[in-house]
Amino acid sequence: MALDIQCEELSPSRWAELLSTMKSCKTIRLDDCSLSSSNCEDLSSIITTNPSLTELNLNNNELGDAGVEYLCKGLLKPSCSLQKLWLRNCNLTSASCETLRSVLSAQPSLTELHVGDNNLGTAGVKVLCQGMMNPNCKLQNLKLEYCELTGDIVEALNAALQSKPTLKELSLSNNMLGDTAVKQLCRGLVEASCNLELLHLENCGITSDSCREISAVLSNKSSLIDLAMGDNKIGDSGLALLCQGLMHPNCKIQKLWLWDCDLTSAGCKDLSTLISTKETLTEMSLLDNNLGDSGMEMLCQALEDPKTKLQELWVRECGLTTACCKAVSSAFSVNKHLKILDMSENKLGDAGVELLCEGLLHPNCNIQSLRLGNCDLTTASCATFATIMATKPCLTELDLSYNPLDDEGIRKLCEALRNPSCNVQHLILYDIYWSSEVDDELRALEESMPEVKIIS
Repeated sequence: MALDIQCEELSPSRWAELLSTMKSCKTIRLDDCSLSSSNCEDLSSIITTNPSLTELNLNNNELGDAGVEYLCKGLLKPSCSLQKLWLRNCNLTSASCETLRSVLSAQPSLTELHVGDNNLGTAGVKVLCQGMMNPNCKLQNLKLEYCELTGDIVEALNAALQSKPTLKELSLSNNMLGDTAVKQLCRGLVEASCNLELLHLENCGITSDSCREISAVLSNKSSLIDLAMGDNKIGDSGLALLCQGLMHPNCKIQKLWLWDCDLTSAGCKDLSTLISTKETLTEMSLLDNNLGDSGMEMLCQALEDPKTKLQELWVRECGLTTACCKAVSSAFSVNKHLKILDMSENKLGDAGVELLCEGLLHPNCNIQSLRLGNCDLTTASCATFATIMATKPCLTELDLSYNPLDDEGIRKLCEALRNPSCNVQHLILYDIYWSSEVDDELRALEESMPEVKIIS
């Protein structure tokens, strides 16, 4: 049984009602519910008395250090079986880390701890690392995004990693670590006995200078399948170094996020080789890099390679135009694996959509989600989209937000939704103007087809 309530102001009577329900819940999620430390005293009792409770999510509540202290009293009880604790953006400081250290040291059931978006600071997280080094700690997943960490945290992290073979996921995104610290961290990861599967280092002040060390982690840790390095200015030279590790036979990468990394069309040669030869790679985000049409064409050549297994490609805001759409269409007609493509924020135009449609309608194409928000499309494209929606049963999500599709265009899309062959479940139409008459038609359509969500 799960209790999942979000963004609700909980009155005293409502809270009392929920407490009764919580006594038998396996999962409790109370994000954005204006909870305070006083609620945590009640939750501590629930943690102690409900042995089936394994997951507690309290993100975006003003719990404060006092609230965490109450929670930890319950967490330290032998009867506690909690496995996952989420305390993201709960107004915690380094003072909470001593209490959480005690829990890490004493509670082997706890395998997942999310404390991102709290001003824990380097000193606080060093205390958490002490708890991780305790033999009783079996932590597998640690999230520390936006925790005001500096490069000084790495020595403590490396010591914890060395003693914690159970750790599988580590996120340090949005902390200004810098190249020197990232190099030190990577050397620790190579030496550590941990079997890390996920490493997130987005917006960590990384440049090409530390990419050789990150590449060494990729070469040495065959367990690493998810690497996120978005919002770091590594450039094409850094990408080339990364690809040495990514192309290593030991590397089994599945998910690679390199958004806003100052990549250009020159880097697409390395990416193309990676896509066409690394059969484990299924998801890649390149959004907000100036790849241009020539870069996209190189990526499409890789998508046509029989060895590629890529299922998701994100090239939002990559400087693309109509000129690359023929290559994308050709890839659609050959590639059976691609399921999600995001080309939003590119100037494709109606002519580009016509080209895409040729490939989308090919029997080989199995696209499920197509995102073309703000692509300079007009009502003229809606007939094309209606055809795709009505004849491509694999398509379940279509995003056309921020395009001027007037009443006529929206009505064509609605007509396609009513077609028995259409399986679109999510039609996303943010910031598009239509008349009140069409608005009424959309609401009526949703009522008659509850499986369809028109998001606007």
